[in-house]
Amino acid sequence: MEDFLKLSALQLAEKLRGGELTSEQLTQACLARIEKLNPELNVFVHLDPEGALETARRVDQDRQGGKELHPLAGVPIALKDNMVTRGQETTCSSKILAGWKPPYDATVVTKIKDAGLPIIGKTNMDEFAMGSSTEHSAFGPTHNPWDPSRIPGGSGGGSAAAVASFMVPLALGSDTGGSIRQPGAVTGTVGAKPTYGAVSRYGLVAMASSLDQIGPVTRTVADAAALQELVGGHDPFDSTSLDEPVPALLEAVKEYQGKTDLSGLRLGVVKQGGGEGYEEDVTRAFNDTVAALKERGATVTEIDMPSFKYALAAYYLIMPAEVSSNMARFDGIRFGIRVEPTSGPVTAETVMAATREAGFGAEVKRRIILGTHVLSAGYFDAYYGSAQKVRTLVQEDYSQAFSQVDALVLPTSPTVAFKLGEKIGDPLTMYNCDIATIPANLAGIPAISVPIGLDHQGLPIGFQVMAPQRADALMYQVAQAAVDACGTDVPAACPVK
Repeated sequence: MEDFLKLSALQLAEKLRGGELTSEQLTQACLARIEKLNPELNVFVHLDPEGALETARRVDQDRQGGKELHPLAGVPIALKDNMVTRGQETTCSSKILAGWKPPYDATVVTKIKDAGLPIIGKTNMDEFAMGSSTEHSAFGPTHNPWDPSRIPGGSGGGSAAAVASFMVPLALGSDTGGSIRQPGAVTGTVGAKPTYGAVSRYGLVAMASSLDQIGPVTRTVADAAALQELVGGHDPFDSTSLDEPVPALLEAVKEYQGKTDLSGLRLGVVKQGGGEGYEEDVTRAFNDTVAALKERGATVTEIDMPSFKYALAAYYLIMPAEVSSNMARFDGIRFGIRVEPTSGPVTAETVMAATREAGFGAEVKRRIILGTHVLSAGYFDAYYGSAQKVRTLVQEDYSQAFSQVDALVLPTSPTVAFKLGEKIGDPLTMYNCDIATIPANLAGIPAISVPIGLDHQGLPIGFQVMAPQRADALMYQVAQAAVDACGTDVPAACPVK
């Protein structure tokens, strides 16, 4: 592996600007790394080497010609396979979208192209982002680069594994209930979920529209802040997009880099973020990090969030209900494959049934059925209506908490990466993987996972920071403080050669 692939995206950008490296050389090195590791790890499901190299050469020419470029121009990036890219296959890792090439670009893709970042390809994911392990993919599971016998988290395990294994320095994921942060925790990467509406969802294939959020996957906090600055901002094509300027996130991180005096910073440790189900090593690493922050002057208070114990159940009623609605468009007529019945009449109804039977995997079918049930006339108020009330309670608990502290902290995941196949046959156990991340999505607040060390098996552990709505800059600052306090450089220790 080329030594420069271990550098952060911002360090690579500096070398590109200084003429020490060309974007074409960097992109070629990423593609060579992918060619070497992808057969084992199954990270990329669609590659666009020609398009990536074309962008890289154009950036190199523009830079040589003295043209003013975006600071990240020439740094390669990967996209989760649910962000539409014009002319490039976008399948959400599902059979039902096999061969579909969108006629337009997602807003985040447009911004990336305009900034001159070569798009290497699309990363593997749980089908339509439904899963916590990247095992529910039509392309097969992605493997964790720290231990290929283990899961890389989900649903965005492909993006996290791509960054953790030094295939690319940057990636984008989507987070509906933890699908950026939980993979970040188990692969030793930085995964951030911005405030709901801070990054446009236009062109993101929807899973649960009131919960989905695009965010960065990187190896450093500063890289994540820089990438969110690039893709964030108001978008008239997205009715939920926040109509306000993008904050100076990278500058906010730089203010905290190396800062040893955290006096005045008030942190709340979520009382419900531990106990039964949390592995001993995870709890130890979390407590050590909190202690290190406290030693640097931060005030730490335990915060009771009583609604947390109901958040998981509420999420698994609200999310499937929205899934049921969003999946209705995949009917064998408008998108993707078309399968006709082998017997009987060929009608819209029979084509839809045959297409969905052949095209959807077991987890997608499970969530559609559950969502349709909770939205039915006899159960709407008892299930969906009650879940929305719990969502309000979660939001109120956060509001109360942030009146006492600046940010909340808790482990990102109760466990480190588990073995492939270990939980796939037990959906309820799998759903519990997101118990610590789901509340932030219900409330629409920003949250981030950063690596804070390894367990006794040498597997990464994640530390989660949650901040008030629109306080993404503060979230990044606290995350940087946590990384500095415990002195972690986990990604550089990834054993993949």
